[in-house]
Amino acid sequence: MATTPPYRARVVDAEVGDLLGGLAAISIEGPKGVGKTSTAQAHGGTIHRLDDPAVHELVLARPEHLLTGDAPVVVDEWQRYPASWDLVRRAVDRDNSPGRFILTGSATPRAHTHSGAGRIVAIRMRPMTLPERGVAEPAVSMARLLSGEQPDVDGSTTVAIEDYVHEIVAGGFPGMRHLNDRAQRSALDGYVDRIIDTDLPELGTAIRRPETLRRWLRAYAAATATTASYDRVRDAATSGEDAKPAKTTTIPYRDALERIWILDPLMAWAPTNNRLSRLVAAPKHHLADPALAARLLGIDAAALLRGDRPDVVQRDGSLLGALFESLVTLSVRVFGQAAEARVLHFRTKGGEREIDLVAVRGDERVVAIEVKLSQTVADADVRHLLWLREQLGDDFLDGVVVTTGQHAYRRRDGIAVVPLALLGP
Repeated sequence: MATTPPYRARVVDAEVGDLLGGLAAISIEGPKGVGKTSTAQAHGGTIHRLDDPAVHELVLARPEHLLTGDAPVVVDEWQRYPASWDLVRRAVDRDNSPGRFILTGSATPRAHTHSGAGRIVAIRMRPMTLPERGVAEPAVSMARLLSGEQPDVDGSTTVAIEDYVHEIVAGGFPGMRHLNDRAQRSALDGYVDRIIDTDLPELGTAIRRPETLRRWLRAYAAATATTASYDRVRDAATSGEDAKPAKTTTIPYRDALERIWILDPLMAWAPTNNRLSRLVAAPKHHLADPALAARLLGIDAAALLRGDRPDVVQRDGSLLGALFESLVTLSVRVFGQAAEARVLHFRTKGGEREIDLVAVRGDERVVAIEVKLSQTVADADVRHLLWLREQLGDDFLDGVVVTTGQHAYRRRDGIAVVPLALLGP
């Protein structure tokens, strides 16, 4: 008989614990398969699984059943019974003692009757980062970098480019980590099939031509880590067709995919500093996990290492570089969230200045991060970081280049060089 593997600690655990210590209700949100239920169970008491038909039927007959049990009561997949949100909100209005409820959700219904503002606080959960996967022990803390101390940076790793490529295609969904390569590919195919055949229709999004959506997703995957316009993505998805689907067809797809957190676009940074102007406002394209992008494009580890790339969306640089940047973006977002920082990207119009990631504290001071698919860092690789440091002055907390190298260190100009395997919360 198969046994349930032990719970692997997640970066978000500290945030969940802190908030439950002061708030009556929290909601853990993110795409299916990232481990929301396991994390909720690790912190919760009684669990009501609304994806269980028997539990769902009972709740339809007796909605108050959702509020019963040992605290924190976990309402799993709350969007399957949207009224559960208001049930919890009203319960919190009556008694706002800390740690009463945890809701988990894999989709945002089009509307529920009340936002829950001030009663239910949302926490975003993403796929596993490299430390959560057990790939390496981090030596450089994102929180320390954001502190403004400009801490010493050191440490070494044996993680090589082949290991990063393996992690890109294997993904950070906990339930797929134990599978062999072929089983992982099949599981990722099934994940995409479920999105198209089940998840979006359950949200009320009619998929009249599933193959059109599949091609759109493939084009979006090919545009990973770019700011390609949605028109370019739509055109690439329907290349060779005389009649392209209208925006009124593809925009609902995009909106629905964001509502189930499959699309995870990285917004552009718009600083209040007047010295920084003429900035691009377009988001960078990312899927929830770079493994989904690789699978949609039919690219395996060997093909990535060879430099193969499908001719879907024209792009500068290699596909491997884009997927590595997406893996770094996933990690920095998780670590930044733990340190209460937003993560964005920076680009001037015309692309004269571009910085891959900007972690922004609540006081608008920043850590700027470049991503480089290389073991070495040259002066040319840090020129935009040095420029931004000059522009921002004291608001520039630190600058970092994340690499595939072996050693973490600080350059003479003060820029930190950190292998991704050594970066942690």
